[in-house]
Formats: sequence, structure tokens, C-alpha cells
Amino acid sequence: MTDSRFETLRLIEAVLFASTEPVSENTLKQWVSDDLKLRELLEELQGLYANRGVHLVHHDSRWAFRTAPDLAPQMKMERKVTRRLSRAGIETLAIISYHQPVTRAEIEEIRGVGLSRGTLEALLEAGWIKPKGHRETPGRPATWGTTDAFLEHFGLEGLDALPGVEELRAAGLLDKRPAIAALGLTGGLLPGENAEDEEEEGGNGDDGPLDSDPEAPDDDDEDDDDDDGA
Repeated sequence: MTDSRFETLRLIEAVLFASTEPVSENTLKQWVSDDLKLRELLEELQGLYANRGVHLVHHDSRWAFRTAPDLAPQMKMERKVTRRLSRAGIETLAIISYHQPVTRAEIEEIRGVGLSRGTLEALLEAGWIKPKGHRETPGRPATWGTTDAFLEHFGLEGLDALPGVEELRAAGLLDKRPAIAALGLTGGLLPGENAEDEEEEGGNGDDGPLDSDPEAPDDDDEDDDDDDGA
């Protein structure tokens, strides 16, 4: 193999390795002199990698390095993806964190809308809530509370480190609508709240306390139609 052919082969190899997408033969031609045949060079390079961990493959006239098929099962990687909570999920998590142990019916009373089964399932899947036993009332409804994973995720040393209402307002995390007073229905006022605030903010409210990410799905409509019990 001449020096010119060898260097061209190395150059094509480098271009293919550096590219994140398959490279067309038309693109590769710019690195090949007229006295060399591109397809022959590519087939030669393909042969050099035939028994390696990566293979040179092509579809139509586009070429790329890919993992050898027999190694693919060993190259699978698991990646944990954190699901974005919907507005209802954020509101429900806030209510549980401040009022635990709390039943589903109490969550629905505070939010003012029904709670879809998917909302609790999403919080359970995230590992942020867990069952806390049953309320000793007719029907013995299940109660919910937060987990250590919830504290760790939000950087809290304990539940007593939860921010007060004024801190949440200052951070822009609280809805400015009257429904914020609903958070005090079942467990007294939140840390940082006072009776004057409750009187001023009180009202019949139609939404929960927290503003969610505008890109996150809102399942309030689903909640309204869900007739499941506590």
C-alpha cells in the first residue's frame, strides 16, 4: 500500500469516527484524490474492522461505524429518567408534605377537585410518597406521607425544614390566587402563615397552591372526571 493510499484510508477512518451521523460517499470524496477509488477504500476499511468491536456499515451510499451485532446485548445501558410532575402532582405532593399523614379524600378537599389515580402512582413511582397506615374512621382510608427519598431529593434535613408560606411566595412558587388558604383546612396554618393572611387570602379557590412548569401536563381535567373514592 502506497503512503498516499494509506494516509487517505486513515483520513477516511478519522472522518467516519468523528461524525455523529452516517457520512455520504459524496462527502467523503473531497478527501480522496482522483487516482484512488473511494468505494475500494471503504471496502478495504470495512474488511479491517470485520472482526473488531465496531464494524463499518453502510446503507445506500452512507457509511458509519456501529457496534458489532454480537456485542450489542452487552452494551445495553439503563438510564434513570426523572418524570416531570404535572401541576396536580406538584399540588398533591405539597399537600402530603405539609399535612401528612393525609388521606386521599383530604387531598381532594384541599385541592377542590378529584384526584386521579395516576397522580398518586407518579409520586409513588418517583419514590417520594408512601402509605402511612389507615385512618381510624369509617372505611379506614389509607393515609399518605413523604419518604426519605423526598427529603434527599429536595435537600431537606427533615420535615421541619420545609419552607414556610412566605418563603414559598418570595420564591414565586405559590399561586397568588385565593385557593392558597385551602392549605390550612386540615392541618392548621402552614409555617410562616398567620391568621391575618388566612383571612385576606381565604376564598373558595378553584386551583391548588403551586404553579407547575408550563410544559408539564395538567391533569386537572382528568381529576374533575375521576369519581374514585378515598
